[in-house]
Amino acid sequence: MPDSFFIEKIAGLQDKKAFQELHWEGTFEEYLSIVKNNPRVTRTAFQRIYDMILSYGTREYIDARKKIIHYNFFDGEISGGTDAVFGLDIPLMQLVNIFKSAANGYGTEKRILLLHGPVGCAKSTIVRLLKKGLEEYSKTEEGALYTYSWILPKDKDGTGTEEHKCPMHEEPLHLIPPEIRQKVIKELKLESGDFRIPDTGDLCPFCRFIFRDLSIRYKGDLEKVYSHVRIKRLILSEKDRIGIGTFQPKDEKNQDSTELTGDLNYRKIAEYGSDSDPRAFNFDGEFNIANRGLIEFIEVLKLDVAFLYDLLGASQEHKIKPKKFPQTDIDEVIIGHTNEPEYKKLQNNEFMEALRDRTVKIDIPYITKLTEEIKIYHRDYNEEKIKGKHIAPHTIEMAAMWAVLTRLEEPKRFNLSLMQKLKLYDGKTLPGFTEDAVKELRHDIVREGMEGISPRYVQDKISNALVSDKGEGCINPFMVLNELESGLKHHSLITSEEQKKKYKDLLNEVKKEYEDTVKNEVQRAIAADESAISKLCANYIDNVKAYTQREKIHNKYTGQDEEPDERLMRSIEEKIDIPESRKDDFRKEIMNYIGALALEGKQFDYKSNERLFKALELKLFEDQKDTIKLTSLVSSVVDRDTQEKIDIVKARLINNYGYCEICATDVLQFVASIFARGDSK
Repeated sequence: MPDSFFIEKIAGLQDKKAFQELHWEGTFEEYLSIVKNNPRVTRTAFQRIYDMILSYGTREYIDARKKIIHYNFFDGEISGGTDAVFGLDIPLMQLVNIFKSAANGYGTEKRILLLHGPVGCAKSTIVRLLKKGLEEYSKTEEGALYTYSWILPKDKDGTGTEEHKCPMHEEPLHLIPPEIRQKVIKELKLESGDFRIPDTGDLCPFCRFIFRDLSIRYKGDLEKVYSHVRIKRLILSEKDRIGIGTFQPKDEKNQDSTELTGDLNYRKIAEYGSDSDPRAFNFDGEFNIANRGLIEFIEVLKLDVAFLYDLLGASQEHKIKPKKFPQTDIDEVIIGHTNEPEYKKLQNNEFMEALRDRTVKIDIPYITKLTEEIKIYHRDYNEEKIKGKHIAPHTIEMAAMWAVLTRLEEPKRFNLSLMQKLKLYDGKTLPGFTEDAVKELRHDIVREGMEGISPRYVQDKISNALVSDKGEGCINPFMVLNELESGLKHHSLITSEEQKKKYKDLLNEVKKEYEDTVKNEVQRAIAADESAISKLCANYIDNVKAYTQREKIHNKYTGQDEEPDERLMRSIEEKIDIPESRKDDFRKEIMNYIGALALEGKQFDYKSNERLFKALELKLFEDQKDTIKLTSLVSSVVDRDTQEKIDIVKARLINNYGYCEICATDVLQFVASIFARGDSK
């Protein structure tokens, strides 16, 4: 094996062509040609971030008669799904609409975007996605942007050169003096179509100093000035502090606004002889380095007042004021996030009126849709990530159900329970309720989703159950629900006994829902004999047909014609709560359904009619449960015949419903105990 074998292998995996494209360099002349071919390389930060979101595509759907746009960008593809945002399509629509408005220059580009919501509601995740998205977008041909460096003599005698990068990664068109810039754009026909090249300001103090110095040296000959300019492709990177900045307030007594706008370089003051020489200043504050991209303010409302003055100018005028230098133009998205107590402090502080006036608040609530909440936990607790332990069916679902219930407001109409409201929100159908009812329920809410249990708390308790020595290799819903309940004693965000009692009562509601769920599941497993259901269905349809057509049925055993079996039909219909007064309508409905299928050349299948299928399953279960003697599981003695039937049911639970040997046995024992105490409805 040669000495360079591994190095050659590593080098062979690199895409050299892509690397060279991302590190393209050229002259100012070449850049103007790029702009002429594609003026969109000059987009503002808001335009670029809006286009970046749209580049991932969208899909539309209707929820409670409201058209919702889902932006695929927030599915977290750029992070491998780890930063996916679930169930927040409406707030994200509001956020993207603000980006759209700002991209068109309608005014919101002069605002601070403030994500406001409870702890653990994905505020930070949304901003993290935007930052990662911008990084990746700047590497694509569609998202390309450029900056420049100065190539200057290194020594006074003119020998050697050194590169001075623009400290604020500015748009190269700033090198065209403002007084002739629009004339140049027009004469060179750099604009095309509906896109207008934005004017994002003037050179930063450092570049203005060099530009002025070269202009004087060459007596205003711009061609010679531009010979010192080197255009470069700009790749945004938070780690390299290029185009993406993050600021987090520290100790209130130790905050320094130079962290935002840069500070003096004392070593270079001695070299250049003045603290007002831009070469003796580090333009490396978060506002400086975030130019052309995005700056995130973590817990923005904890900033010292001195910082807020910088924030006001940066948002409204798109300018910052570095120490001892004139106002400097910036082009960046300013986005912060905060929780409710801090926002209330802002509302109550009359000295913060200017900040409130320049802020666009986007509420980011907790998820109130069960299927979306479940996705959060399935992302973290699935077969790929959890090795050596099985998570019983409905464990994640029940934990998510409780979390969502804690966030819902009590319904003000329709005499609904919170559990029923949860199901309606989740798209389930309840008798007597339409999409209009869901729309009205949502219209009534005031603070729904802004209070309740955080997903982080649920994740912590699922983790506790996973590392517990209980369960013998399998965790079930009761283990997690018990963890959730015991943790309420020490939950730092629960401030009253009344709230704690409410959450415990909701846990009991979830346990009842789980009982109903597993009873139905076991019932379906017992009644899973398709040939028996098919035979029962055929018998029912024969009787319904005879009943609706006022005919008799031929009894093959006795050879006699008999009246339709009313007892059989009612025993099935009662399972889905068809009252005596509605039996004729239901039977006609079934026959009309079969007739419609026949006209289309299709054959009736009991599985295609959900209500009838459910009724047949329940009827078959009722007929078979006594033969299986499920209740005998709670005793220590089970005869061989019963055990064989129970083993068949257990196998169905394992094969069809995702149970393992441990939790299948446990759930059969649990359902058996329910039937043993007479609760078999």
